[in-house]
Amino acid sequence: MEKRRDSKGRILNTGESQRKDGRYAYKYTDTFGKVRFVYAWKLVPTDRTPSGKRSGLSLREQEKEIRKDLDDGIDTAGKKMTVCELYAKQNRHRGNVRHNTTKGRERLMKLLEADKLGSCPIDSVKPSDAKEWALRMKEKGLSYKTISNDKRSLKAAFYTAIQDDCIRKNPFDFQLNTVIEDDTEPKVPLTAEQEESLLSFMQGDSIYRKYYDEVAILLGTGLRVSELCGLTEADIDLEKQIISVDHQLLRSAETGYYIEKPKTQNGIRKIPMSGKVYEAFVRVLDNQRGAKTTTIDGYSNFLFRGRDGYPKTATSYDSMFRGLVKKYNNSHGEALPKVMTPHTLRHTFCTNLANAGMNPKALQYIMGHSNITMTLNYYAHVTFGSAKAEMERLMGA
Repeated sequence: MEKRRDSKGRILNTGESQRKDGRYAYKYTDTFGKVRFVYAWKLVPTDRTPSGKRSGLSLREQEKEIRKDLDDGIDTAGKKMTVCELYAKQNRHRGNVRHNTTKGRERLMKLLEADKLGSCPIDSVKPSDAKEWALRMKEKGLSYKTISNDKRSLKAAFYTAIQDDCIRKNPFDFQLNTVIEDDTEPKVPLTAEQEESLLSFMQGDSIYRKYYDEVAILLGTGLRVSELCGLTEADIDLEKQIISVDHQLLRSAETGYYIEKPKTQNGIRKIPMSGKVYEAFVRVLDNQRGAKTTTIDGYSNFLFRGRDGYPKTATSYDSMFRGLVKKYNNSHGEALPKVMTPHTLRHTFCTNLANAGMNPKALQYIMGHSNITMTLNYYAHVTFGSAKAEMERLMGA
């Protein structure tokens, strides 16, 4: 049988052909049994690209890549999906997520669509490309923490592509702090002196005294601020001095108020009240009796409400804290930690119990941490004084 040749008289291999316009084609069957084609204006790398035609890999260079992919079981079609398409596919497979997660995904997708990385085929993305993306995000003004979270999402998407045999390596498998500086302000808990001073200041201040009980409860329970906002009368058992936590209250511009369950089962817990916390809840319940209330997703009688009767939200407390910290610092020689938010009080509570030697698993339960590593990190906030006291207690010095 006479072998097929191209217009230059060269013998064409199995699967190769040349069209009337001079373009070469290669026909093959992918790992899923589907017939596919690739095209090129050059048969071999040394051929010249016809005038006016786009240059690219020669047909036989493409064949070499395809054969290697087929030998390794790589999906030759899947590897050509764009980064945006891969991220969208990853999100579809994990659809049952919280509202904040959905908004975060939409934000990252918009960033990818506006950046050149988003339109790149996933098999063309190198580690250097991923690092350049991180640098561009930094130039856009994104915080280190945001870039780190987005990088983790993209790393997970590319890992899925590896599992699906679309690519071999993960370009996002690198340490972010080797590319951009981690300028995140460290979380610093309040000292015992600062706690006492802050509460004393609030008690005597005409504006912030009305927030005293909320701050005392946050300091004495380690509640997330959204969990505090969601507390209702039904969640408080004064007789047994127990707080039941199984939901949180959030608010968004799109949907308004809504109730959300904890991310994991660990978030569902019961927190015992200290004496100070018990007294604060007694006052809170007394103050709210007869006040206007509202129902949100089946929950009513929220404990912490504004003058309009609607529950307070994290935004309410963030705003309050900014004013509180500013006024406190103006009248005190020792300023509060630079990063001072409602979460600082949760951080302080956990650090205090860790330094007091609380069993890590018990502390994990109280905090509602899904991972013990998160809890153990708080044991790193020891000081020389607390370490010395602990040694003396254990060694009897």
